[in-house]
Amino acid sequence: MGDRPGRQVRFLAKRLAGLATVLLVASFSVYGLLYLVPGGPLGVLLGPRTPSPEVVAAVKREWRLDEPFLVRYWLWLTDALGGDLGRSIVYKSEVASLIGSRATTTALLVLYAITLIVLGGVLFGTLAALRGGWVDTLISALSSAVLAVPAFVVGVVLVIVFALTLGWFPVFGPGDGFGDRIHHLTLPAITLALGIGGYLARITRTSVGGELRSEHVETARSRGLREGPIIRRHVLRNAAIPVVTVTGVNVAGLIASSVVVENIFALDGLGSLFVRAILQRDFAIVQGVVLVLVTAFVLVNLLVDLCCKALDPRLPL
Repeated sequence: MGDRPGRQVRFLAKRLAGLATVLLVASFSVYGLLYLVPGGPLGVLLGPRTPSPEVVAAVKREWRLDEPFLVRYWLWLTDALGGDLGRSIVYKSEVASLIGSRATTTALLVLYAITLIVLGGVLFGTLAALRGGWVDTLISALSSAVLAVPAFVVGVVLVIVFALTLGWFPVFGPGDGFGDRIHHLTLPAITLALGIGGYLARITRTSVGGELRSEHVETARSRGLREGPIIRRHVLRNAAIPVVTVTGVNVAGLIASSVVVENIFALDGLGSLFVRAILQRDFAIVQGVVLVLVTAFVLVNLLVDLCCKALDPRLPL
């Protein structure tokens, strides 16, 4: 017990070291992707034209292409750590400012989807486990149905039904102001949340159902404890760890899935910026967006580890 604070510090230090290692490897891979393109970075910058040697030399100096690869990577990495992700070839603007102006839309979309996933998945999964019978059958069937439909199909159906036919929601755009943005992002958030919410409902149902049949719950019942406190203190708390783990892994994947959904609903977020940058071969933006998405992914996984440790301190450090 006396060494517990030290063990917690070591646990956090190991997780942070792992996070730093993943980010370092990811940044090296992201930077190196540019050199796999036919013609390399110089071909991307110059395009199909055949410039003079003076122009080639000037471009190499401007983009540091006259330096060795590892030196260029190190300079790019140190700039990225300072918030400088380079300059867009197409937009002639700083990549960090382009990403920053669109990150709010993507962040709101993902947070909205997370809220729907957690509330819907945990609520319906717990209800299925506790009620059983036809309620369990209905929720299991619905969760299997939403899992089987791809996100882009869900998005198109929602647009046709709720935007074009009923006119309840706007067809495209992120909106202005918080309330208007929530209105605009409702259909995209539902599109993102349905599949993962259905999966989380199944995981919650299995986890809660297993805890309901566990030995310590049966012991608590035999001692005359009421069902409500048993469910809150023994069932839900123990069932929360796999639920939190699955939620964290899938929520991290939401960041990547938002690329597809943003293009379906014409949201000017990181996803649409990323797709346009690929089509325009603007690799400074591609590198910046991928680095931001990878960073968000590993931070979410770190948060999941910390939440699981807080729920059950007996987990190995």
